[in-house]
Amino acid sequence: MKLLKRVTVSIAAITISFLIGFLFIKWQGNSPVQAFKALYSYGIGSWFSFASTLNAATPLILTGISAAIAFGSGVVNLGQHGQFLMGAIVAALLGAYLNLPGWLGITVIVLCGGIAGALWAGIAALLKKLYSMDEFISTLMLNFVSEYLTLYLATYPFLDPKAYVPATKVIQRSYFMHSFGMLNMSFLVAVVIAFLSYWFMRNLKIGYEFRMMGYNAVFAKTGGCAVEKNTHLVLLYTGFLSGLAGALLILGGTQHRFMKGIGANFGWDGVMLAIIADNGILETLFYAVFFGFLKTGGIGMEFETSVPSEFILVLQAVIVMIVVGSRSAIDYFGDRIRARFTVRKVVTD
Repeated sequence: MKLLKRVTVSIAAITISFLIGFLFIKWQGNSPVQAFKALYSYGIGSWFSFASTLNAATPLILTGISAAIAFGSGVVNLGQHGQFLMGAIVAALLGAYLNLPGWLGITVIVLCGGIAGALWAGIAALLKKLYSMDEFISTLMLNFVSEYLTLYLATYPFLDPKAYVPATKVIQRSYFMHSFGMLNMSFLVAVVIAFLSYWFMRNLKIGYEFRMMGYNAVFAKTGGCAVEKNTHLVLLYTGFLSGLAGALLILGGTQHRFMKGIGANFGWDGVMLAIIADNGILETLFYAVFFGFLKTGGIGMEFETSVPSEFILVLQAVIVMIVVGSRSAIDYFGDRIRARFTVRKVVTD
């Protein structure tokens, strides 16, 4: 029943958002039919478009799952952006200067990128352990530190003098992740990690404790869960996922180097995806692919019509508001209806 409610709300939100987008494009004097035709064509209209959509969704999958696991465990990790950047810069530097055989090098670099993200999140975990600092503040503030630190590294000590913007050297070609008919292997890695995370949260004892912390931390602690220790583990694991996203973007993307602005909004979009998916891992995977479709199709829509690609941000915002608002409204009115029927039953009995 809960799954049916989520699916229904998602379909309704997407449908309503497209209807609002239709009216908005029409109000601007453009053709909604041509705009959405271009969105479809460049998003999923061909194998090249579909593969581009999946490739664009890769970092969103991992940063989204990172936020979903953290929020679902009652841990407010808002550092996906910074952890992503740390994973990306470490992968870029190792890819440029490390000399290992191809697949061994790729494996080492990906793992080191994930570890870099985990260690960056570990700073927040250490501050919480030593000084009881709220991870909401520490993870958020560390984003700014990582952004300026990685920009400094790419601008001065590791600058590629041939680059037209602050950037590191291109990684060695042997570390480029392979593509299967335009679909990069990094997407497959992200999907595997998503299902492993789902299995981890559903079937392992530690995953169960994480979920119980999210429901009620006091109850979890009373029941024997090591809440403080698990909070640190959640920060480390979710930081690893975000760092992994940064590493995969370097090895499996198109630029293969760390550049100014490479982080884009992957971290913040991941937080948004987790909120829309109500911290569900598989739901986050679905929304990541859907938002990848919007991003890829939006570029084509701008190219084919006069509708700017920023219009996609409007659709995303509408989807977020409708999904979150509808979910809250359904829960509120559902609780009232159940309470009313319960009262009537008690009075009747």
